[in-house]
Amino acid sequence: MVNAKKTLKENRTWLLKVIAAVAVIAVIGISGVLVSMSPFFHTYDDELGATAELENVQVEIEEESKLSNITSEETIRKGESLYSILTAEGLSPREVHEITTQLKGNFSVRNFRPGKSYLIEKDPSGCFLCFSYQQSPSNILHVQRDPEAETFNIWQETFEYQSRVSALTGTISSNLAAELQQHKRYGLITQLQKLFAYKINFKRDIQPGTAYNILFEEKWLGDEFVGIGKILAAEIFIDNQPSTAYRFTDSKGNTGYYDKKGQSVISSFFINPCNYSRVSSRFGYRTHPILRKRHFHGGVDFAAPRGTPVYAVADGKIVFRGRKGAAGNMVTITHANGYHTKYLHLSRFSANARSGSRVKQGQVIGYVGSTGRSTGPHLDFRVVHHGKLQNPLVALKSACKIKGLPKAEMDNFLAQISVFHMQLENRDILVAELSKPPTDNASALN
Repeated sequence: MVNAKKTLKENRTWLLKVIAAVAVIAVIGISGVLVSMSPFFHTYDDELGATAELENVQVEIEEESKLSNITSEETIRKGESLYSILTAEGLSPREVHEITTQLKGNFSVRNFRPGKSYLIEKDPSGCFLCFSYQQSPSNILHVQRDPEAETFNIWQETFEYQSRVSALTGTISSNLAAELQQHKRYGLITQLQKLFAYKINFKRDIQPGTAYNILFEEKWLGDEFVGIGKILAAEIFIDNQPSTAYRFTDSKGNTGYYDKKGQSVISSFFINPCNYSRVSSRFGYRTHPILRKRHFHGGVDFAAPRGTPVYAVADGKIVFRGRKGAAGNMVTITHANGYHTKYLHLSRFSANARSGSRVKQGQVIGYVGSTGRSTGPHLDFRVVHHGKLQNPLVALKSACKIKGLPKAEMDNFLAQISVFHMQLENRDILVAELSKPPTDNASALN
């Protein structure tokens, strides 16, 4: 009996061992199957060693290189030039000559003056890499060295500005120039003078109490005011009589400025070659203020302060610029249709109006003075037509070729004026502070 129990116990132990062995074999077999199916079930490391979504990931942070390029901001000092700056940065005269040759034409350096800043970039060893100069709010000029090719590349970085419509309306307290300056929009004055040169003397006609409305475009780069764009509409009320100018593009694509009746406001000649306070001497016979003798005066004298700009009354070519005896400093311009104009007693000439150069209507050619035989600062203005002296005030008016819009364009023109008036009445587009640009407004503008 004892032996039977012993035998049963041994058998049970042997059976358990067999079962364990079978279990191990089964596990090994299943593992083999799983291994063979690893493309479907095996968890593997990805390119950066990740094996699961929630595991901790190590983020590598590379130490900053101690050998980085060096950029410094400098200021143009009095007497410095691009040549002196670049040679001071280690460039040879030959290299600077190569750069200045490329800078001619489209890449010419503008507004390069003391007080403005520029950037210099160098490599870690201190060798020149790049010169950057912001010529305007929308343009940066770069002069960049190519170390491999040992050449210089010049390119411009241009920022596109946004055009916004603004309006100025009010009553003049002193003069129009001061009014515009108060609103930080003095840049409008030149356009206004050209638009109304035929109708308004800005020094004599515009007085305190004169009302005005101006609708115009502005240029912005983000929140930075860049400059004045085109005038879209302008109305100036002198003695309650409006002088108007509206920008309009006809069906043929021609753009111009017209008054409320559709007549062009810009003629072939200006009536005023300068802004004057009064006519001090007219065309014809007079008693000379110095010689005290009666003689013929071939021009019209416009009294104006010394230094007042003098404008070319029409497109033309300067055929004389220099000293002319009793006439003092004088400029003579030849125009179309046999006209010549003369500007006498100038204090000095404009640097941009040289003898032989072509000038545009309204371009400054000199400044009022009292050179030659003269009792005080004034402009003696003369007109010659086919070799004969003309009364300037009469000749300029008769020479004006004022064109009007065709009847077929009037409906669209009047509709455009209505749009302008709606915009002028829109308080959302009145000129804001320069730090707060006006909001955008959709409009049918030309």
